[in-house]
Amino acid sequence: MHRRIAPAALTLTAVIAVTGCGGAAPGDSSTQPGANSSSAPAATATAAKTYSNEDLTSIVSGLKDAQGQSLTVVPAAQIDQGLIAARELLKTAVITPKACAVLADNNSQVPEGSTYAAGASLAAKAKTATIVTVFAVKDAAVMAEQFGKSDGAVGNCSTFTVELEGQKITSDMKPIEADVQADRSLGALTVQTLPTGQKQAMVTVTGVKGTLAATAVKSGAVNAVTAASAPELVQLVNAALAAG
Repeated sequence: MHRRIAPAALTLTAVIAVTGCGGAAPGDSSTQPGANSSSAPAATATAAKTYSNEDLTSIVSGLKDAQGQSLTVVPAAQIDQGLIAARELLKTAVITPKACAVLADNNSQVPEGSTYAAGASLAAKAKTATIVTVFAVKDAAVMAEQFGKSDGAVGNCSTFTVELEGQKITSDMKPIEADVQADRSLGALTVQTLPTGQKQAMVTVTGVKGTLAATAVKSGAVNAVTAASAPELVQLVNAALAAG
């Protein structure tokens, strides 16, 4: 039996991941941008493969976490609502340095005609959550462009803050190794300091293959989520891309 996962937390992390390339969002990274990025030589041009939401949901449904637990699929409507809410929040957010705003912009802007699906699992004992998002666009060049924007901003965003309605979150990000079987990949460990002073950690791994991107994010307490969490996320990303 699947444990029920808090909708708010699940939606937030799924939205962070929905852009796929860099820390958490479509063909791009999230506010925890990817760090170690790798890029394989371009393959001979072939007709781009397309994916429906149902195709991507099927991929997510077939994934299992490190404990062998199947992921719980996040309803598409829930992700859509989260993206709308994220765009509204970002209208008044102050991001410092300003160069890091591109990461947030990429996270909330989904290219027209794109498709996506997400799934989650919760480790109750360790109090960690794992979210996997698969995201597809019609044109591989769009994916590459979004990935490039996030990758280019990473150098300026090892430390950045997001202030919203008087509340400030400070994020410290560092690159981690992520041996993803993909055309391009990113890996990052981000430690966020919340307005309460509490710290939480996120490890993000993203892989891009043609028009398809997969992002896995693990979040939790700093002693429960470390760079050592990356291999299990790499396995999830590799499995998602292989299924596509």
